Amino acid sequence: QVQLVESGGGLVQSGGSLRLSCAASGFSLESYSMGWFRQAPGKEREGVSCISSSDGSTYFADSVKGRFTVSRDNAKNTVYLQMNSLKPEDTAVYYCAAGGVCLTNMVLTSVYNWGQGTQVTVSS
Repeated sequence: QVQLVESGGGLVQSGGSLRLSCAASGFSLESYSMGWFRQAPGKEREGVSCISSSDGSTYFADSVKGRFTVSRDNAKNTVYLQMNSLKPEDTAVYYCAAGGVCLTNMVLTSVYNWGQGTQVTVSS
């Protein structure tokens, strides 16, 4: 079964950290660029970060630059989003996706698969 499964979400106080994981099954992440997205209640989904399959280049939304990092472990078929200095405005459901190319405007082209999402709540 082809799927992406996110984990690691939860409730954290402002200033805290969380590490999200996105594990793939049924296919290899190695050939895909991987994106992280989030959607807060009443808002549109937005791109948070992306890591390229070709050279490992990483991209971040301005709102998370300097606080979030993204990495991939192809051996474990997993991508991670390390979130530090969390703010209440980071509260959202976070999704990972496998796709073609990371664009600098936080678009991931040719999305192949989406995860089901994991809730991140940051209290003030």
